[in-house]
Amino acid sequence: MTWAAAAASRFQIPAMDVALLRSRAPVVFGVGCVSLAGAKFCGSSSARSKPFACLSISTDASIKEAVHTEKAPAALGPYSQAIKANNFVFVSGCLGLIPETGKFVSESVEDQTEQVLKNMGEILKASGVSYSSVVKTTILLADLNDFKKVNEIYAKCSFVLPSFLLGYQRARARNNQRSTVVLMHLIRALFTAWGDFQAPAPARATYQVAALPMNARIEVECIAAL
Repeated sequence: MTWAAAAASRFQIPAMDVALLRSRAPVVFGVGCVSLAGAKFCGSSSARSKPFACLSISTDASIKEAVHTEKAPAALGPYSQAIKANNFVFVSGCLGLIPETGKFVSESVEDQTEQVLKNMGEILKASGVSYSSVVKTTILLADLNDFKKVNEIYAKCSFVLPSFLLGYQRARARNNQRSTVVLMHLIRALFTAWGDFQAPAPARATYQVAALPMNARIEVECIAAL
């Protein structure tokens, strides 16, 4: 048996009814395949190996919802304070500005850091979440030498420490003995009833940049889960 005969016996193409073909739809050519009279003939190689062999366009566009609160400084440009999408809240970079005046709380990085976290907390609240929902933060510093100072304040934030521990630290800082005693009893009761409340801190990245808007010392953005 010749090679051609062997090949013909191995690969047989089924006969097609010509009359049936004439009565069907015309030939339609597509990427990676040909449709002829309702019969579909595709190449033997996988569609994944051919660019644009299969294109899928989703009609279910992600619904975005802008978040706005007057308890935080207004955006300085064409952007939202935060956006809710895909079960997350994306908070834009926050500066240490006083919402009512639009001015910095002070020139110190410590004061600006506290104001930044306060502003971010108001935006999170307006989004329907809290610090405990934050999964990622990004810190931008004008001077990386401020890293240690920022860390000390950041560690007191309520997404790192439970809110009652944060209140306890603030009371101690103000030397308010009565408030300190009350909070100590509350902390003891809560730890006895529910155990350790220390939540894992969110993921974080910190960068030094050449400059920040309005010559700010620090800017912080975050992502929170809904």
